[in-house]
Amino acid sequence: MMTERSRIKLTSPEDGQDVELFVLEQTRISGTDYLLATDTPDGDGEAYILKDTSRDGDEEAAYEFVEDDRELAAISDVFSQMLDDIALV
Repeated sequence: MMTERSRIKLTSPEDGQDVELFVLEQTRISGTDYLLATDTPDGDGEAYILKDTSRDGDEEAAYEFVEDDRELAAISDVFSQMLDDIALV
């Protein structure tokens, strides 16, 4: 059974092409919003963690792929715990 997921479109920093991602989870840590997203609607594709880099008052969110290894590890742990909690319900 497929559920409707939120979708976001980004421009790839590597080749400038538009990329559509499907949001699996979101969280806010230390005042920063993060998304766990995948490239397939069923959630079984490549996973990405994105950080909202927009400023207060901006009309649209601006997301960047998290590339810092320490930040990526920390946020990955948070999303892993969130998904484990969902699986227990």
